[in-house]
Amino acid sequence: MRHMLIKGLVATAVVAALTGCNNSDDDKVPTTCAEAGSACTTFTVLHTNDNHGRFWENSDGEYGMAARKVLIDQIRNDVKSKGGEVLLLSGGDINTGVPESDMQDAVPDFIGMNLIGYDAMAVGNHEFDNSLNVLDMQSKLANFPMLAANIYIKDKEGKVTDQRLFDAYHVFDVNGLKIAVIGLTTKDTAHLVNPDNISTIYFADPQEEIQKTLKEIESKEKVDLVFATTHMGHYVDGSHGTEAPGDVLLARSVAEGKLQAIIGGHSQNPVCMDPGSDNKAYADFKPGNDCAPDQQNGTWIMQAHEWGKYVGRADFEYFNGELHLASYDLIPVNLLTRDAKGNLVKDEHGNQILIDKLISADPVVKSILYPYQQKGQELLDVVISYTDGLLQGNRDIVRAQQTNLGQLLGEAYRTYNLVEADFGVMNSGGIRDSIGIGDVSYRDVLKVQPFGNFVAKATMTGSEVAEYLGKVGTKTGGGYAQLSNISVTIDCDTATANISDINNRGFSPTDEYSFSIISFSAAGGDDYPKINVLNTQQTDAAVLRDFFEKNPMIKAADYEPVAGKVVHLKNGVVVPNCK
Repeated sequence: MRHMLIKGLVATAVVAALTGCNNSDDDKVPTTCAEAGSACTTFTVLHTNDNHGRFWENSDGEYGMAARKVLIDQIRNDVKSKGGEVLLLSGGDINTGVPESDMQDAVPDFIGMNLIGYDAMAVGNHEFDNSLNVLDMQSKLANFPMLAANIYIKDKEGKVTDQRLFDAYHVFDVNGLKIAVIGLTTKDTAHLVNPDNISTIYFADPQEEIQKTLKEIESKEKVDLVFATTHMGHYVDGSHGTEAPGDVLLARSVAEGKLQAIIGGHSQNPVCMDPGSDNKAYADFKPGNDCAPDQQNGTWIMQAHEWGKYVGRADFEYFNGELHLASYDLIPVNLLTRDAKGNLVKDEHGNQILIDKLISADPVVKSILYPYQQKGQELLDVVISYTDGLLQGNRDIVRAQQTNLGQLLGEAYRTYNLVEADFGVMNSGGIRDSIGIGDVSYRDVLKVQPFGNFVAKATMTGSEVAEYLGKVGTKTGGGYAQLSNISVTIDCDTATANISDINNRGFSPTDEYSFSIISFSAAGGDDYPKINVLNTQQTDAAVLRDFFEKNPMIKAADYEPVAGKVVHLKNGVVVPNCK
């Protein structure tokens, strides 16, 4: 059901019919689009964000660009029939997330965006997961502008120039209105990607750059409205924690009336606010629910979760020199009913239950993208390494004792160039398979790490590490912790950790130490304590693949747990775990 935010189009038409014959009201300032008549311009903004390689539908038939194309075309036709026009925007992060796309430099995703007819996109941090020559290829492939006002080129001496890597904004004619769309990228990109990829560019502060860009637009253009398409994240009431400031603080940094709407991405959440919270809390949004976008300082802020699961639809009316949001909706793209744990819910006949009506797949889009999907499947089997022994990930073993695969994962994640931590913590529930003797392919990696969790880095004092490992080290089952590059004794009875060495540095309760951990565990998964981390936004599988590629000949014995390094005590007796 569409969510009507002011008097809807039908209601306003009724009002106009009732008042239209009253000549004494001819000079009355219209309060609705219907009253304004031909002086009211209608248009619709459609938006997605954080595509992350999902050009193809998932194994359950959800989302995918072919169905997205059909939905967007249906909306375009609907809007056009009512005298409006559509502007289609992306909040960025087209790259990274699905190996079929990753291994083809997101070429199928950009081709899909061209076929769907995107008008512009924000440049996301994951656009820099590859070298700049790949990004240059993508920008040339795209039939639409990639926008980023705050990314500047450095000269040969490393000094920041006034030359931007991308256009700062683009002006669109939408149903007779001139709308300037500014692009902005999170400043966090500087520590979220490989430094080598961004050594020749600089990420300026978006709050400063939007002021500069607004002045540029005022001096060079004659526009009716200014929107921003951003990849900065939405954080309730501006509370961004360890992340860089996002869309809320951006909206508050601009004089009211200067920026009408922000179409965002990065935080990968549906921005649907609790109506009774004064925009200080998210609603308990479920697929198919009504969605009220945020509004800060007179600026609408919207975000459509991730992966093309939804298409955001914002219907606008412009009259009296003011913009009004008539209705807003997050339209699910073939999403299925799931329970609180994410499991599919089926009807009494065993059939999957759609949230909304079935959206067919566009046959042209599907036929053009199908070869890329097939090639991606073939690339999954390309050999990336070799192991001379079994890397043990059997469920019954890895959840009960330290294993060589647990150690290898810890080493892969802690030594990753965006982490470079002292030791590693890996929950065994996230290890889903072993890797047998012989060639190792990316498909093997995905069997071990199928969940797409991000690799993260935590930093604590020695005393905080000991307290944390006292809680984590006593976990059993899926929470059993594989610990690498640390010497520690876990007392199961007192839930304490006695650390003797970390990364060959000895141990001091006042010194600072860092460790790798996956985002699932850092967020409290497997009942781990919630902790603040630096999130690389690189998936566990991608980082593990990188490790294998850099180590083409794995000696399994090199990762065998060293006796006495990770010890569990129960009633004073050494045991494999605290169960």
